[in-house]
Formats: sequence, C-alpha cells, structure tokens
Amino acid sequence: MKLTTNWKAAFGAILLVASFASIGAAGDTNKPASSERDYRLGPEDVIDVFVWKEPDLSTSVVIRPDGKISLPLANELQASGKTAVELQQEITERLRIYLTQPVVNVMVKQINSQKISVLGEVRKPDVYRIKNRVTVLDAIAMAGGFTDLARPNRVIVLRNTASGPQHIKINVKQTVADNAGSPFYLQPQDTVYVEGR
Repeated sequence: MKLTTNWKAAFGAILLVASFASIGAAGDTNKPASSERDYRLGPEDVIDVFVWKEPDLSTSVVIRPDGKISLPLANELQASGKTAVELQQEITERLRIYLTQPVVNVMVKQINSQKISVLGEVRKPDVYRIKNRVTVLDAIAMAGGFTDLARPNRVIVLRNTASGPQHIKINVKQTVADNAGSPFYLQPQDTVYVEGR
C-alpha cells in the first residue's frame, strides 16, 4: 500500500485504532501483567519479605533503581528480573547461614516498574503505566498521537540493557506503509522519543 499525500489522516485513523487496543494499558497497576508467579520484578516495585517467627527480619522494601534490595542478614540482593519465587529461594539460602530451616515468603505488594515514557513531538508527553504488552504505535496513541511537527520516520526507542543503553530507530511511517512484519513491542522502562522537524 502506498502512502497518500494525506498520510497524517491515515496515521490518525491507525492511532485511534491503536488507542482502543490499548485502553487497558494504563489501567490497574497493582496487578501483574500475567500471574504473580510469572511476574518479573523491576525497579520501584514494592515487595513484602516475611520470615516466619522472625519479625525483625520481616520487612517491606522498595526495589532500588539499580534493581537491588537490602535485607537484614541477607544483605544486598539483585531483585530486578527475578520472580517472587526466585527471590524467595535466594533469600532462604542466604538466611540458612544464620537460621535453622528458615521459612521465607516474598509477596508482590505494589507494581510500579511497568511503565514507559513517551517524549518529543507527541500531544501528551508523559510517563505511562502499562499492564499489557504495548507496541510503539500503542505508546504514541496513549500520548495523544503525533504533533504537526513530528517526524514519524524518526522515532527512537531508548532501552537500558545489561550490556548498556540501546538506541533503536523505528520508521513508523514505513511500518504503517508496509503493513508487514511483526510489531515492535516495548519493554518496561523503555522511552519512546519522537523527533521533530
């Protein structure tokens, strides 16, 4: 399909459809995307760590921006990227040094890490909470669509990975024109930046 000269109208229609598809994306943030058992923790999430018969070791903690938490006796642990069950097992192993058969339970109290930022030439630049998988088009729709100065062929996704920051260039204009290939899904903490003229 070739783009007509009125490509902005076409984008408007597509973004309207995308916005309906993502109506629930910014909804309840206190429930995991799938089940709590499968949910992987992220920065700013709040978890309860309960150690049976050890009230001094039981606590509520916020995962730091570096993905770690600090606990009595267990010291610093990497929490981001792990499930509650995986973290629970690691805390249990650490506490075995001090306690006989420690019983540990980790519960996800509040999910705050499931968010993306949409910046640049969009109508409502902001940080958006998500609970489902979101594409770049969904994100732009949540931010009210492109402004008149936007360059849809110059969209950049900024992503922090273990190997360092990534800059992923996406030509939304071409993606819509081709109407082919898999959609580009965002990850929590991604930033979508739409360049202007």
